[in-house]
Order: sequence, then structure tokens, then C-alpha cells
Amino acid sequence: MEKVRLGLIGCGGRAKAHIKGWLAMDDVEVVAVADPIEERRMEAAENFGCKNIYKNHTELLDNANGNIDALVICVEPTAHDDMELRAAEMGIPFLVEKPMSIDLDLCERILKAVKEKDLLTSVGFQDRYQDLTDIIKNELPNHKKGGLVYGSWVGGIPGVWWWQKKSYCGGQLVEQNIHLLDELRYLFGEPLSVYATASTGIVKAGELCSEEYDTDDHSTAVIRFENNVTATLVSGCYIKKNDGVRPRCGLYITLEDIIFDYRLRNNLIIETKNETRDIKRVEDQTYTLDRAFIDALKTGDRSLIRSDYEDAMKSLRLGFAANRSMETGEVIYFK
Repeated sequence: MEKVRLGLIGCGGRAKAHIKGWLAMDDVEVVAVADPIEERRMEAAENFGCKNIYKNHTELLDNANGNIDALVICVEPTAHDDMELRAAEMGIPFLVEKPMSIDLDLCERILKAVKEKDLLTSVGFQDRYQDLTDIIKNELPNHKKGGLVYGSWVGGIPGVWWWQKKSYCGGQLVEQNIHLLDELRYLFGEPLSVYATASTGIVKAGELCSEEYDTDDHSTAVIRFENNVTATLVSGCYIKKNDGVRPRCGLYITLEDIIFDYRLRNNLIIETKNETRDIKRVEDQTYTLDRAFIDALKTGDRSLIRSDYEDAMKSLRLGFAANRSMETGEVIYFK
């Protein structure tokens, strides 16, 4: 195929990051868009001169008629109904943003359909595609195993409506900090266990948030991996934007002979006995994620995809296992 013809479902903020990258690619064309908000779907369509503009994914898929090579799905966590299942039935590869849904049963059904069709998929765990992540992953095997990892994503409350109710987004760990949760898996393999706690009471419903706010103000998950690696991953949304406080987010990996100080999507400081290096991020991870998906579609080389639907399910299950531990006080074991 000369140009990959994409259908875009969901034209909000995250979709705009993808559109920016596609506009820089001469082998990508968005041929259909769908969004319930007219202003958003019209703006997305204008970028590519797209004439196939729909109010919802059902209309888009009903009119696909073999004119779409792949779908990109950028909708809120509770909006996933049958779009991925229909894509699988129609044999249309798709890239879907995280979290794929907060309905694990639906995700399992989608995964089954994807595997039955042997469908190419990708999930938007963008940190896997960073040049900084590549450096850490390539360096780790050269150093002594075992040590502590501290990870954090602490800030304010995002403005999107679904984020403020745990029943709509799964909580901050599942909706937002799942990026670092997934990166831990990417770097250290599958977890042995997770124990997590959560706290509320700092953020008051209706004060700088909606009256419906009921999610965790902060949570802490302790995750054990093989090779004597234990990660503590904290999430927090209680920082008021106007207070001027900017907590450091990212991963701080302390091994016996090296420290990796990954500052979220910005830079990586590597410390050893003999030197300290500060490496700035060069690549746009969303562009690299999209480029990998497009190239995999064109060549059939699925090794370019760093997180397909099946792999991404492991990160989603880990996030919900942490939620279950928060609720029950139990340690959740995986092996």
C-alpha cells in the first residue's frame, strides 16, 4: 500500500497528538473520523481534507466498505463498547489508547476475538517507544541485578470529566500512572506480587473539582519482580495547579552499581561510580509509537509493536490487581 488509510474514532486531546505526527508522515491519510462533538470531528477532518465525517463509531464502521486499512481509537475508558469487537470481526487492525477499557470482561472478549483473527494491534503505551527508555532497557543487562525502584506520578486533577470518578476511569493508577506501571513491566518483566493502599480526604468534592469527585487522592503500590527488584509506585492528584509546586515524576532505579533517574518524558540522569550523564529526550514518543504501527501495517513485521493488545492486558490486569489490594488490604500474588 502506498498510503495507509486510517479511520479515527475519538477526536479529542489525545487524538490531536496523533494527528500532529500523521501530518508529518507522507504515507498516512486519515479517511474517516468519528466523534459525538461536531467541533472536534470537523477540526480533525480539516487536517486531511477528510470527507467521511461521522457522529459515532457505528456510523464509521457501517460505512467502512473496505476503504480503511486500520483504526485508531482515542475514547474515554467507559466509551469502549463494540468498536474493537466489530473491528476484529471486520479484520481491521487497530491502535487503541490506554486504558483499553475499565471493563476487564469486555477486554478479555476483545482479546479473544483479536487472537482468533490473528489481528495486528497496538496499545498506546507511549513510554515504551522513548529513546530514554531504550537506553535504560539496553543498559540494564550490563549491571548487577537487584535493587529498589521508586516511581511517581503526582500532580493535579486533569480537566477531563471522566477522570474524577473512579468508577469511570479506574482511578489514577489505572487511568494515568498505568504508563509507569507498564514501563516497569517492560523493564523488569512480569510481577510476582502487588500490595497497594490508597487515601482520600485531601481533595474536597466541589472544590477545584466536580461535585462527583470520588477517586483516590493518592495511592501507593509495592510491586515485587524477579531478580530481587521491588518497585514502589505512587500516584497522587492532590497538588493544586496554582500552588507552584511541581513534584518530580518518573522512575528512580537504584541498582548496586548504577542509578537511572528517569524524569518523565524529559531527561535521564545516569550515575555510576565514575561518571554522571544527563541525557535529554530527543524523540517524540507518540510519533515513534505511530510510526511503528504504520510500518508494521505496511511490512507485516509485528516485532515493531512494543505493546499489542495481549501484552497490554497484562498491565491493565496489574493495575486492577493493585485496586483490589487497595480495597481488601490483601497482597495479590501472580506466581
